[in-house]
Amino acid sequence: MNLSRIMTGLARGLAIIGGLALVAITVITVVSITGRGLTAFGLKPVPGDFELVEAGTAFAVFAFLPWCQLTRGHATVDVFTSFLSAGVNRVIDVVAEFVMTAVVILIAVQLWHGMWDKVRYNETTFILQFPVWWGFAAAMVAASIGVVVSLYVLVVRVQEFRQGRTILGGQGVVH
Repeated sequence: MNLSRIMTGLARGLAIIGGLALVAITVITVVSITGRGLTAFGLKPVPGDFELVEAGTAFAVFAFLPWCQLTRGHATVDVFTSFLSAGVNRVIDVVAEFVMTAVVILIAVQLWHGMWDKVRYNETTFILQFPVWWGFAAAMVAASIGVVVSLYVLVVRVQEFRQGRTILGGQGVVH
């Protein structure tokens, strides 16, 4: 199995898990709101719903990042670059990919430090009393995969520049 297939499978699998997390968050929210609205009928909101939504959303955001990076899903503005040659656009792609990779690494490092602060201080959520670092750890796993995929995409963009051809597809979101 080649590296491209591994990265694609890893990013796609994580995005699917992130999507399932969003579905779970949606179900929790609907059940909780319904419970709040129908207390006269004996229903109740989900205890700790805000805590669960917060942790799940943090994970989901990082879970989609590798797929977005791999498929050029980040928004681009091509008003200026559409008039440039393919070679110049490849240079811009390499620079943009380098900056994005640096940002992903910076975010992952800061997330790592934040997680260990939560571990060190034994911080727990208010209602459910689960350790706050659990949400950080889930996000950290996804962010780590994001770093690996970003580094891979950066290497591919450098190869594309050197070879003068597109290796890794993806359309991006153009505005």
